[in-house]
Amino acid sequence: MRLLFLAVLRRHTGNAVTAQRVREHLEAAGHICLLKDTSDLGSSSEIAHFIKAENLEAALALHLYRGGRLLQGHGIPFGIIFGGTDLNEDINQREKNQVMGKVLEEARFAVAFTESMKEMAQMQWPHARDKIYVQSQGIVTVPNAAFNWNTFLHCSGINQSADNLHIFLLVCGLRQVKDPLYLVDAFSEWHQEEPNVYMVIVGPEVDPVFTREVKAKVKRTPGVRLLREMPQEDLHAALKNCFAVLNSSVSEGMSAAILEAMDLEVPVLARNIPGNVAVVKHEVTGLLFSDPQRPTGFQKIATYLITAMPPNNVQNKPSTRAYARTYTCI
Repeated sequence: MRLLFLAVLRRHTGNAVTAQRVREHLEAAGHICLLKDTSDLGSSSEIAHFIKAENLEAALALHLYRGGRLLQGHGIPFGIIFGGTDLNEDINQREKNQVMGKVLEEARFAVAFTESMKEMAQMQWPHARDKIYVQSQGIVTVPNAAFNWNTFLHCSGINQSADNLHIFLLVCGLRQVKDPLYLVDAFSEWHQEEPNVYMVIVGPEVDPVFTREVKAKVKRTPGVRLLREMPQEDLHAALKNCFAVLNSSVSEGMSAAILEAMDLEVPVLARNIPGNVAVVKHEVTGLLFSDPQRPTGFQKIATYLITAMPPNNVQNKPSTRAYARTYTCI
């Protein structure tokens, strides 16, 4: 079958990585899958022309609003994969909510990564409840064997022996929903008490205005570093070498960085939000935190992790028993 697959393909983002994985899975099943960025086919007429020119038989979109609305009215069957933004943010905007409801009326099926995402969608659009299914993401990690951790640390401005460091890695695009500044002050205070503790933020500059705010904050904050996006294999190698992976998002669909960390048997410390709770079971597959400044918040949990499990010893770290069923391919 010849398929059109629409997604937001900004490089080094979770959406782009997920879309590539889905495409590879569909092609392995024998289909021809043409993956296109929504920005390349931004109007209904362009979509119609492309469908006709490529003799496409069906379509798929990652993200109900940004991708799904472009597939309406073209006479070919299509399905939807929910993202995080459509269910956590766009759903609260009346006009977008109405558009997404119309898309679901026409869609043959919709896929949610978690039960909580499915329940949210069913509550919002009850007319579509029988066509929404749960299928967790597939994860494959391929760390670059030639990756040099010491070079990574040097590029981060960290000039200490790697043996004594505790590097906490936050992988995210620089936009407000990812809230990369949520832990910055807590880490700065902690770093001043324990100079071998660092937080390193890695990700693309998605929102230019917010990126400037993040850069300014990090520049004046001891113990926190900021790096641009990295090739996927290098990022996986960095994840494998760090002490723990962070997630501080305000909302998530299903964080690819969390799943990749689990696959690499690296501890996960994630903000206690529904999207993360669906993946991380506290003290089993990772650790959940709330307010970083409270006694029961982030630093207490992270300190426990350091005290209980020294660097380079992952045998009993929480994520080594991580949520294996998320590795089933979509």
